[in-house]
Amino acid sequence: MPFLLGSLEVQALNVLPMPVLVVGAGQAVRYANMAAEDFFQTSAAMLKRLRLADLIPFGSPVLGLVEEVQRRGASVSEYRLDLGSARLGAERIVDVFASPLPSDVDAVVLMLQERTIAEKMDRQLTHRGAARSITALGAMLAHEIKNPLSGIRGAAQLLEGAISDEDRLLTQLICDETDRIVKLVERVELFGDERPSERDAVNVHDVLDHVKRLAQSGFGRHIRFTEIYDPSLPPVAGNRDQLVQVMLNLVKNAAEAIGEHAIDGEITLTTAYRPGIRLQVPGSQDRIALPLEIGVRDNGPGVPHDLLQHLFDPFVTTKAQGSGLGLALVAKVIGDHGGIVECESVPRRTNFRILLPLHQRQGQST
Repeated sequence: MPFLLGSLEVQALNVLPMPVLVVGAGQAVRYANMAAEDFFQTSAAMLKRLRLADLIPFGSPVLGLVEEVQRRGASVSEYRLDLGSARLGAERIVDVFASPLPSDVDAVVLMLQERTIAEKMDRQLTHRGAARSITALGAMLAHEIKNPLSGIRGAAQLLEGAISDEDRLLTQLICDETDRIVKLVERVELFGDERPSERDAVNVHDVLDHVKRLAQSGFGRHIRFTEIYDPSLPPVAGNRDQLVQVMLNLVKNAAEAIGEHAIDGEITLTTAYRPGIRLQVPGSQDRIALPLEIGVRDNGPGVPHDLLQHLFDPFVTTKAQGSGLGLALVAKVIGDHGGIVECESVPRRTNFRILLPLHQRQGQST
């Protein structure tokens, strides 16, 4: 019997945010929706040349699920299965829902629900809280440390006129170190700024183009940039300057991870529209839609696994000279915009993904 899906069925499956595959006789892939293309990082045309066993780890229970559905003609579900692989990443935990396709006795519809989406949102709230937890610390540092440092630096400058050239090196060292501490305190002080910023409709692609130009004229001149944009992406509700700072931070981190001497360094900037992702607002029953996705992907060595879960916490860094505040500030700014940011990393594929709400005109509802 030939395998057919009606145009309405295809449209319905394509708008689903969860990956959907239709598997036929011999476990050959017969259909993949757009979310499945993203999940498996392969086009639908290429997926349809493969068998299910080519996409998932050897011996995965998913293979048995498909056989059971084909044998019984009834739906079967399995929870918390790891589909992690070199293709998909170190750990991809999913719930799998398998059902027979009424129009084809051999066909099985597989829907994958990533458990990590909900878990990532929970972690993001933790990241947001961690960033805001140092708000009071920032205010305290500004008052209790910057003022004394100013006095120390002034005293060192006064001493320079009454000491030998050899000792003057020590006073210069005092000045340099106090300046370095002041810069660190000023970065922490940003967390204490709770004033509401102006928000407007922001074109994400304008932000990314601006950041790319800055990078290519400086720290990223040795790196190839690739753009995969959804040209129909609607504007985001945000502060342009803050979003530029966030994206510049992520792109600079990616460039530093690749390194100055890499000969094949590549940073990929992506945008996409992902309907169906919502985040519950803490302390209320409201749920905010986060359909706008921005990605920054690099082919550097990756983030150490033991740091990945704490990457957005303050003072956590992989850099020898890093302060550990850049990504914490990213988490705070994106959190203040009502969005979330997450990182997935394996060697030669580190992807920072930001989800943000749409800009809503007055009188418009989500």
